[in-house]
Amino acid sequence: MRLGIDGLKLPEVKQRGPLASLNHVKALGLGGIFFSSILDMSPTLDLGQLREIRARADELGLYLESGLGKINPYCSAEAPELRAIGDGDIIAGLTRMMEASAAIGCRELWVSPGNFKPAFRGRLAVDRFRTDVTWDEQLLATEKVLRKLAPAARAMGIHMNIETHDEITSFEILRLIEAVGQDCVGVVLDTANMLQRGESPVLATQRLAPFVRQTHIKDAYVARAAGGFDFQPRPCGEGIVDFAAILPILAAVNPTLNLSLEIAQSTVDNPRRAYPRQCIQLDDPLWRAGHPDFTADEEQTYLSMIDAFELRVESGEIADWETYERDNYGYPGYQRQPYGYQENVNAIKKSAQHIQQICHDHGIILS
Repeated sequence: MRLGIDGLKLPEVKQRGPLASLNHVKALGLGGIFFSSILDMSPTLDLGQLREIRARADELGLYLESGLGKINPYCSAEAPELRAIGDGDIIAGLTRMMEASAAIGCRELWVSPGNFKPAFRGRLAVDRFRTDVTWDEQLLATEKVLRKLAPAARAMGIHMNIETHDEITSFEILRLIEAVGQDCVGVVLDTANMLQRGESPVLATQRLAPFVRQTHIKDAYVARAAGGFDFQPRPCGEGIVDFAAILPILAAVNPTLNLSLEIAQSTVDNPRRAYPRQCIQLDDPLWRAGHPDFTADEEQTYLSMIDAFELRVESGEIADWETYERDNYGYPGYQRQPYGYQENVNAIKKSAQHIQQICHDHGIILS
């Protein structure tokens, strides 16, 4: 296994560009970079530019991973670059992206079935609860897109790996893999996102492990709050995710899997309003009705996990939501924005150390 980083969350990645970002990754002591889209490396799919990036990554001994983008056609308007790269044809655009990726040896490609809207709180922040189209209709449409792309993916030896994104459950991902084929569809395991769907990260990892081909290694604060449960990204080791249970499961199935840290972006790279509070509305009747795979056993596991985590918060071991928000971002009216470049780097290093220690303790070799 190698420990690297999600390119989107690498500080100054856009400012530096892909080549200089590879040098930055190496300087941080990380093992590779996972660009969310091949278009992040070259917006025009210029093979000369892409091969230069590949050669530099190889020279530095770094892994290089990439992706395609959002494949839910109901979200296409939010990703105009996919249509543009296909000269108006999204399927052609995605196919061209696969061809360019395969040309530089990137055959594990991230895809996502929706978008997260941080401006909205609760269930309406995710596409699962859109009111103009049902989630079942979106899943079926996503399956159809995967089926259209599958012949090209098989011909190029590519896996389109569905992220455990904010809006989808592990059960639904498994059904998509079964419907389209595990020979061309896999999983990007985001270790924290399933918490927003009421799933235990450990149980979800157990379900998905045989199909996991890429990762987003992320931690989060989850605790009771008004209307449900707060969700707040945290550095690895400062949240609820049990990496000591998850990493051995992944290593046993795929010992060469790359682990890509996903850390909150600095406020320089991604300015934001204070209090982008994410609420998991577990007891809301509409939320419940929208999760037919949510069982009593899964709920009990989820609540027990939160009970144990809240004890750590009450003891002062873990900062509560308000304290962390205040100390890292400032409240409305505060002028300071302390979570800048250095704070972002500190969070990356802290997360890397936590993952490295767990791997060491469990005999997992990080190369």
